[in-house]
Amino acid sequence: MFGFINLDKPAGFTSHDCVAKLRRLLNTKKIGHGGTLDPAATGVLPIAVGKATRLLQFLPETKAYRARIRLGMTTTTDDLEGEVVATTSTSNLDEKTIKASLTNFVGTIEQVPPIYSAIKRDGKKLYELARKGEIVDVPPRTVAIEKIELITWDLAAEFPEVEVNIICSPGTYIRAIARDLGKILGMGGTLASLIRTESCGMRLETSLTFADLGQQLQHNTFKAIAPEQILTHLSSVILERLEAKKWCQGQAIAISVDRLILRRSNNYIATYDEERNFLGISNLVENGSFTVKPKVCIYNPSTE
Repeated sequence: MFGFINLDKPAGFTSHDCVAKLRRLLNTKKIGHGGTLDPAATGVLPIAVGKATRLLQFLPETKAYRARIRLGMTTTTDDLEGEVVATTSTSNLDEKTIKASLTNFVGTIEQVPPIYSAIKRDGKKLYELARKGEIVDVPPRTVAIEKIELITWDLAAEFPEVEVNIICSPGTYIRAIARDLGKILGMGGTLASLIRTESCGMRLETSLTFADLGQQLQHNTFKAIAPEQILTHLSSVILERLEAKKWCQGQAIAISVDRLILRRSNNYIATYDEERNFLGISNLVENGSFTVKPKVCIYNPSTE
């Protein structure tokens, strides 16, 4: 089995739990995921099966979320899984103030990840240190927020909740956005719920639940997502039969620039043979002329 699965992760499952369950369902060990989701979160969890695990690093990086943030409350974990450590009045809160505060997050920003996170320090995960009561100094990281949009709000409740759509770079902690929004508003904030709506080029509206997948497997209708459906953001090249054979043997292939379909400014090239079989990923090397050099070989037509 080879390809990708756009899994709709259920609440209560870790990303590792999902991989373990898929190994049983698909009866294969070689499975990986394209980005951890907290157990309470739901939504898109990209899954790679078989040799596709070698392609995870080349998938689109943009991620999108729908987050519900509870204001007037601070917790130890920056979400509702933790203990409440403070509550504050929200009587002066209004829509205009919330929208103005959200603009602070747009662009390239410095963000301090939650203390309860899987980031490692001295070989230990931060949440392991935090659970032991150790004082944890969490270094900030640079992340990029392309868009953050207020979509719904309920300001009448004792602890008002606002819902936002977020488009961001990998490594962004949505719990940290909830916490920091509360700080900006002067009343505390924590993440109430989170749905990942896009990751690695996969969207929530086309995702499969475990029940969907089980039904498709039972009726023999399941088809993994082919690499060429996901890697459309990469430049590409089609190699002739002899070129493809040499490429699969590890040789660099000289090509003219007019044979390249250029899509973005990195040097990764999705590589195909004349039959439109996906061969793998090349590095594009420019040194007076152009060559495509094998980086990851997935399919070798000469072995078929």
